[in-house]
Amino acid sequence: MTPQPYPPARRDEIVDDLYGTRVPDPYRWLEDPDAPEVKEWLDAQAELFKHAALPRREEFRDRVAELLRSGSVGTPAWRGERQFFTRRTADQEHAVLYVDDQVLIDPMALDPSGLTTLDSWQPDKEGIRLAYQISTGGDEESQLYVLDVATGEIIEGPIDRCRYSPVAWLPGGEAFYFVRKLPASEVPAGEEQFHRRVYLHRVGTSPDDDVLIFGEGLEKTNYYGVSVSRDGHWLTVSASRGTAPRNDLWVADLTTSSLETPALVTVQEGVDAQTGVHFGRDGRIYAFTDRDAPRGRVVVATPDELRADPEAGMRFPDNPAWTDLIPEDPEAVLSDFAILDDLDDPVMLVSWTRYAIAEISVHRLSDGVKTGDVPTPGLGTVGGLSERPDGGYEAWFGYTDNTTPATIQHYDARTGETTLWARSPGAVEVPPVATEQVVYRSKDGTPVHMLIISPADAAGPRPTILYGYGGFGISMSPGYSASILTWVEAGGSYAIANLRGGGEEGERWHRDGMLAHKQNVFDDFHAAAEHLIATGVTTHEQLGVSGGSNGGLLVGAAITQRPELFAAAVCSAPLLDMVRYERFGLGATWNVEYGSADVPEEFAWLWAYSPYHHVRDGVEYPATLFTVFASDTRVHPLHAWKMAAALQHSQAAGDRPILLRNEAEVGHGARAVSRSAELSADTLAFLAAHLGLGRRS
Repeated sequence: MTPQPYPPARRDEIVDDLYGTRVPDPYRWLEDPDAPEVKEWLDAQAELFKHAALPRREEFRDRVAELLRSGSVGTPAWRGERQFFTRRTADQEHAVLYVDDQVLIDPMALDPSGLTTLDSWQPDKEGIRLAYQISTGGDEESQLYVLDVATGEIIEGPIDRCRYSPVAWLPGGEAFYFVRKLPASEVPAGEEQFHRRVYLHRVGTSPDDDVLIFGEGLEKTNYYGVSVSRDGHWLTVSASRGTAPRNDLWVADLTTSSLETPALVTVQEGVDAQTGVHFGRDGRIYAFTDRDAPRGRVVVATPDELRADPEAGMRFPDNPAWTDLIPEDPEAVLSDFAILDDLDDPVMLVSWTRYAIAEISVHRLSDGVKTGDVPTPGLGTVGGLSERPDGGYEAWFGYTDNTTPATIQHYDARTGETTLWARSPGAVEVPPVATEQVVYRSKDGTPVHMLIISPADAAGPRPTILYGYGGFGISMSPGYSASILTWVEAGGSYAIANLRGGGEEGERWHRDGMLAHKQNVFDDFHAAAEHLIATGVTTHEQLGVSGGSNGGLLVGAAITQRPELFAAAVCSAPLLDMVRYERFGLGATWNVEYGSADVPEEFAWLWAYSPYHHVRDGVEYPATLFTVFASDTRVHPLHAWKMAAALQHSQAAGDRPILLRNEAEVGHGARAVSRSAELSADTLAFLAAHLGLGRRS
């Protein structure tokens, strides 16, 4: 592939002095997307990408689109005998929300352009009304509506500033608690994405009259959770500073205090742990926590038992009434639970992941003793474990693996059997693949797991994509991917590393890859690449890396720290300027994960690996494609713009191109299926061209 001349990009002599360190930033001018010179540069980059030689693009696009025709189906939420669920058929761009067989929300009916997404939804406790949130063009700035389930009539909305807002209905469907940002006019300039509050809203009244419940005077970057127990007895409010792996938690007895002024009592405050509570129909409070249990446990108490110690109150773990029901497992991570209480001997189903593979166990609700396991279809991922909130003996959960499109499984506790309840509606022919989970050693000797997906007749070495994330406690677990299957069917291998920083082995695993320990994530990734090469899966010339968002940071660190390991890279919606990341998008909510450049010690962590600042002249970097999205309000595209300019300057004379793909009217999250296929086609074709996929040796 002969590179075209790169668009000219001036290098300014901007150097900041931070704590005695000189921090150059020659492309700071690219931080302003509205500047004419930036628009001109982006137009030139688009023209460069348009003429890039991607000979297999159409082939990949058609196959990805075909495999996406599997559609999708979501776990049901039950309200009485009504079931609410999402489903996407083979030809639909977005999933549609149904109640039983009735369409409630079809994003394409709302907006035939495909730019509107359904961000979240919550039926009331009786299934009479539905609160839902939509946004347009990828900006994720949700507007909230309420509709009548029987008629589909909108009876409320739009209520704006509801991004990431939970909705907690009170019984009767006349009021709910929710989270809303303050108006832009009431916050400092540049802080419009922050300053959330919890409010009480009564249906049919103006949002301007909503009652402020919680959040005044607290951290500007706080996220709030809110829920109301099925019987309306208990209100729960949680607060987390940004994406911190810890929260404060309060509950209020709504039978003894007013809805407008709930008497919130502390369950957990100022504790470095995550805890949530569930109020059972048996009168007990079940708390899911990683306090003193980084892989998670469930503790239990009754309100009366907790009140018996007024000094400790409901605080966990100060009150000794809190006792273990499901103790921490030494290997598996506790991820969810469901209570089935319409049985002679009620049970709790507990969902676990063991090295990223899901399993579900059955326990007596009275004492937590394990009595069996829930059969699952294979070695894959379970999600959305749910039961009927009014009680029952049934549970539903989603299941997928590398070759199985999403299915919904049904478990009957009376028989102990799991059966297929719903499958993705589209029929697709999935290629045969071979999947292997391996363990390798990182730089410091830590064992790390990795999943390798290859053609069924695998014989290496072959072109391979190494993918990772390694952050925010998010686990990389098996799942159906049209993009991965397309690559493997074409003859490549695809490896997914379970890096530190993720949640595959619990909160300790996460902590070992955040803040001052972030380099562990990169070392794990480099070691994964070395393992793939050493074991004959691939070679340096056939190895590419891919990642997005925090995974884009991972890719940026990989190609700047170990450029010789990789032949090509795809870096999507990345964080790359780690000195200034807090100034843009939602960056200020992530300093609890990365650290802040405003703190000298933490600046040193960030400066040590910030990819943008580690581009060097005279180094041959992998061929790199940056993909960014103009409406991304989480990670600003400027990170990729500045990094692309730096790499193009460094690699001006090389034969490994640095390309930038800018996409309009989409953001960091959900998008139409056809646009997903186009993006996958471009990235796969780029990697195929530079890793030699399909090329005769």
